Amino acid sequence: MTTTPDRTLALELVRTTEAAALAASRLAGRGDKNAADQLAVDGMRYVLDTVAMDGVVVIGEGEKDEAPMLYNGERVGNGEGPQVDIAVDPLEGTTLTAKGQPNALAVIAIAPRGSMFNPGPIVYMEKMAGGRDIADLLDLDRPVTETLGLIAERRQKPISDVLVITLDRPRHAEQIEAIREAGAKVRLITDGDVAGSLMAVMSDSPVDVLWGIGGTPEGVIAAAAVKCLGGTLIGRLYPRNEEERQAALDGGYDLDQQLTQDTLVRAEQCLFSATGVTDGELLQGVRRAPRGGATTESLVMRAGSDTIRRVHARHRPEKLEEMPGYGIS
Repeated sequence: MTTTPDRTLALELVRTTEAAALAASRLAGRGDKNAADQLAVDGMRYVLDTVAMDGVVVIGEGEKDEAPMLYNGERVGNGEGPQVDIAVDPLEGTTLTAKGQPNALAVIAIAPRGSMFNPGPIVYMEKMAGGRDIADLLDLDRPVTETLGLIAERRQKPISDVLVITLDRPRHAEQIEAIREAGAKVRLITDGDVAGSLMAVMSDSPVDVLWGIGGTPEGVIAAAAVKCLGGTLIGRLYPRNEEERQAALDGGYDLDQQLTQDTLVRAEQCLFSATGVTDGELLQGVRRAPRGGATTESLVMRAGSDTIRRVHARHRPEKLEEMPGYGIS
């Protein structure tokens, strides 16, 4: 049994994110984020069982008693392919989908068994992400405003042209004010810091860097994507309270360590796929044809190749009707 996912598995992963996006898109703009998330989970699970791999969900929808499927520790795939860790977010941007707002994605990442970081009891992580040209400048121990000045210098532009993307959260308010006072620009996003990490790393994006405190599961998924793109991501576990801090220490976690994409995903080979649910800067969302059927746009990447493939797919009406939840009205 091989432990290394190969390039032939990439298109199989696209099928899983397409299924999740197609299902969730049925409830885009309908105001029910939990129902949209459940449809995405059902759609992804429907396809995952057909994929030739022996997978274990390391980053999923939570513990088994809290999630009907795609829970942490669940075995997925048909058991006949490579042995892999799987990180999934069937709907990254549940609120975005519920409100019909841009940049909701269905995402999945895989890597050889035992290579993905398990965040244990820690829900949040402080993160920075950017292109490979600024990899040596990212440091969570240095004030963010100083780092932005170094980025401006490295990229030979005024700090007023430096763009930071971050989640719009009260915990970021003080730092956002400091960034603006330093002269840089801030783009606030309501959800989806995997998408934010991708925008910070991709060379054709106006975003220079992602900064902020977001979910640790999203941090691991983003690390796989960043690793495939050849960019950089650093993160540090961020306990929400003393109880969580003590649980992490008891579990042997180093809360001072600055993790990188290579410690969050230790293997050299990993794969990442994302499909747009709603229209956004990264991907076009699901589009339904007047006479039935739909189209999707996906990104699929493999670490080491530095190749980004965009997959435009047309889905026939009769196939869509076989999917769980797709026929909802």
